[in-house]
Formats: sequence, structure tokens, C-alpha cells
Amino acid sequence: QVQLVESGGGLVQPGGSLRLSCTASGIIFSEYSMNWYRQGPGNQRELVAGINGAGVSVHGDSVEGRFTISRDNTMSTVYLEINNLKPEDTAVYYCNAVLPTRVHGYWGQGTQVTVST
Repeated sequence: QVQLVESGGGLVQPGGSLRLSCTASGIIFSEYSMNWYRQGPGNQRELVAGINGAGVSVHGDSVEGRFTISRDNTMSTVYLEINNLKPEDTAVYYCNAVLPTRVHGYWGQGTQVTVST
């Protein structure tokens, strides 16, 4: 019954901005840390950013200050805002939910972000 549904991806020109959304159902959302991962063509899946239930966030090593993660526990939704998009940001972006024990985790289906002229 657990579902993570991403939205907001699409085709964007370099320098543009985008906000991805992931809405969860079937879990007690506030108990889970939420993460955004991405996987570009020929690349390994990498962590972009994560945020715990209290709203404390961390960012992956690949982040250059253009990514902002946030969450709305009332709406069971986590967001990823990307500014100044670059072609190398092209990837499938995945939403992930994990308990603090890191024993169980759930994944969304992914949303495609393509940065191109």
C-alpha cells in the first residue's frame, strides 16, 4: 500500500529552474527521512539531498549549492528545488523514504529531468 509518487520533471532549458515533488501514502510520513537520488545516463545512482522528520537537511557531494530540499509533513510531500539547471543535471530523479533505523526503505518510480536547448 506504500506509494511514493514523483512529479514536476520535464524538459528545461539551461539556466532554468525546476521544482520536483514527491507525495507519499501508506506511511507515517513524519517518521521517515526523505531523500532525493538521481541517476544520469551511464552514471551510478547518487544522493542529491536528504531531510529528516525534523526538517534537518543534508546534501550530496555532487551538489553545488543549486539544490534545496524541503518537506511539508501536513501534505506528506518532499520537494527538491533546482536552480540554474545545467545539462549535466539531466537524470532520472528518484524519491526515497527510509526510517532512522535504515532497515526499510521505499522508492518512487522516478521522474525524468532533461536539461537541453
